[in-house]
Formats: sequence, C-alpha cells, structure tokens
Amino acid sequence: MDWIPLILSLKLAVFTTIVLLIVGTPLAYFLAYSRWKVAFFLEALVGLPIVLPPTVLGFYLLLAFSPNSFLGDFIKDLTGASLVFSFLGLVVASVIYSLPFMVQPLKNGFEGVDRSMLELAEVLGKSKWITFWKVMLPNSKNAIITGAILTFAHTLGEFGVVLMIGGSIPKETKVASIAIFEYVETLDFQSAHQYALILLGISFTILLVVQLLGIRKKHIS
Repeated sequence: MDWIPLILSLKLAVFTTIVLLIVGTPLAYFLAYSRWKVAFFLEALVGLPIVLPPTVLGFYLLLAFSPNSFLGDFIKDLTGASLVFSFLGLVVASVIYSLPFMVQPLKNGFEGVDRSMLELAEVLGKSKWITFWKVMLPNSKNAIITGAILTFAHTLGEFGVVLMIGGSIPKETKVASIAIFEYVETLDFQSAHQYALILLGISFTILLVVQLLGIRKKHIS
C-alpha cells in the first residue's frame, strides 16, 4: 500500500487547520462583536463554501490562481512559484474551502462568553487585547477545539476543490481522496477500500471526539 497519499492528506489537513486557527480566530471575533452594519454580508461570504459545489469553487480558484490571471501572475512574481498544481495551492484552496468550519464554531463560542466577565475586565482597565487573550480565548476553549477538529476532518475528505487545483501529481498533490477516485476508475476496489477504510476510521473517531466535547460542555454548564 502506498502511504504517501494518506500522508499528504494528513499534512494538508494539519497545515490548513493551523492557518485557519491564525486567520479564522480574529475573523470570528470580528463577526461576533462587530457593529459594522454590513457584517452580515461578510458572514454570508465566509459561509459560501458550505452551500457552493466544490467543483464550482475549485473552478473559480483555478482561474484566480492561474499564471495568466492578475492574482496568479502577482503570486508567481512574488514567490517564484505557481499555486496551480502545487501543494501550496492545495493549502490556500483548502483554507478558503474550510473557512466556515473554523469561523462558525469560534463565532458561536465567542458570542457565548459571559458579557459580565468582559465588562469586568474593561472596568479593571484591561485592554481589548489582554481581555481577548486572558478572558475570551480561555472561555472559548471548547469552541476552538471543535473548530480545529471540524476543519481537520473537512479538509481530510476534500475532493472537488483539490482535484481542480492540484490535479493528481504523485508525491505532490495526489491526496487520499484522489487516489480512491482513481482506483475506482480502474476497478481496483481493493486498493480503494484500503484508503477509504482508513479515512472512515479517522472521520468516525473525529466525530466521536466532537460528540464527547459536546457532552462534557453540557455537564460543565
């Protein structure tokens, strides 16, 4: 069994989760407490990948990342590499595709923090930055863990977007979901079953962890 597609899938999921923890946390905080009147538009934009077919998103990202486009040409001049058919491109596309799976749990967690604790920190003269780190994040721990787990699981099972952006380059962009598709196309069901069973086991374990976190949160509250 070739383990490289599975390793690439896990690597992609880890990188995407880390990037979204960095990018999604301030975005979720902004959406939770912003008084910007059109914040709902930004929230709808963030949630778009949930309802948009992956191939549609992948198609437009392919056009955007293409060296013939302004953005693709700019990125190539800046980094010396193209995002199309590269692992870096998979990471960028996965960050966009999995964005709502990180932002939404974090937003709900931030909104659930007791406002009295935030007001107390303000009365004590703590800056918003200190309040965010010392009050907001510790009291949103379960939401952060849930967002990270859901992002990891969602990225692990990506197919349409990664196929459009990365294709199927061995040891570079051929992740497990692509390998399963190709094995089924060639009627090699035994090999497809090996990859599928491992992904099934990982996904089921992840869902169990999310459920246990939910039960633990109810008991605590």
